Amino acid sequence: MVDAWHRFIKNVELRRFVVLEIIIFLLWMMRSMMNMILLTFILTYIVVNWVHLVRRWIPKLSPGIIVIITYALLLWLLYLGITQYLPVLVRQIIRMVNSVLKFYSSNDATAFFHYINRYISMATIMGQVKHGLTLAVSTITSVGALAVTFVMSLILSFFYTLELNQTESFSRLFLDSKFSWFFQDIAYFGKKFTNTFGVVLEAQFFIAICNTVITTICLAIMKMPQIFALSLVVFVFSLVPVAGVIISTIPLSLVAYSVGGLRDVIYIIVMVIVIHMIEAYVLNPKFMSSQTDLPIFYTFIVLLVGEHFWGTWGLIVGVPIFTFLLDILGVKSIHKGRKKKAEVGRD
Repeated sequence: MVDAWHRFIKNVELRRFVVLEIIIFLLWMMRSMMNMILLTFILTYIVVNWVHLVRRWIPKLSPGIIVIITYALLLWLLYLGITQYLPVLVRQIIRMVNSVLKFYSSNDATAFFHYINRYISMATIMGQVKHGLTLAVSTITSVGALAVTFVMSLILSFFYTLELNQTESFSRLFLDSKFSWFFQDIAYFGKKFTNTFGVVLEAQFFIAICNTVITTICLAIMKMPQIFALSLVVFVFSLVPVAGVIISTIPLSLVAYSVGGLRDVIYIIVMVIVIHMIEAYVLNPKFMSSQTDLPIFYTFIVLLVGEHFWGTWGLIVGVPIFTFLLDILGVKSIHKGRKKKAEVGRD
């Protein structure tokens, strides 16, 4: 029995496979906390890399001061967004709803629905309406839970980054414990996932910025109202690889219809097609494909599977998890193209 145990420990591939299965099982057991885990990881990763970047410019600045200033600025931006821009977004939604209701009450819409009613039964229409109302109610009721999750993730990431040196020093103690092999394998997978997730996240972040800038310029040329709010919506959707640009067509088209009618909707669709071509043939090869080399077909499959298992989060973390598995299986290694020249813990 002892010999079998020692053989198991020496068999690195089998050992790491078992450890990975244990990690997956534990994450499945904590699936109700998955929103907070993922959001905390993303916030922590972004802030830690931001601290690295600032310390390149100002090496003498303390990491703790950078973290405190960063989170204070983040809280101020959240306050500004809730008090200044959220009401603007709400007014835009009300305008969109009023425009749609006005269209429904017009004579053209009545004739249109009479024509559609020949091919679609009333039961089907009512079923879709009930589904839409259920989705709307569930979304409204989940806003409070999402707010609590975001606050908890913000607090956890703040304390982790504020005490990064102490946290890392304490974590290293596990590597010298009696079960050091177990924690070494966890550290191995942690480094792999952080490296892979970071590469994909950085690439998608830059793609989202480029998409948002191009879209904002086009919206300004079209003289659309509340460009900042629309740009924020485009940026959030652009964080979803490939499909994000297409998804953002829906809110943009609704706003365009409320402003300029069908003509502006056509302009929006043409704009989205052009931006999608730029993303597919310029941005993806430059940022994403140069790091992951994932064909668009695989990307869409991963998005569909990720959305099925993890919902909205699957659209954001599906590609990073898939590239992580490719790295673990030895199909394709993902490495960062740059090395950090500054460490957070160095004064």
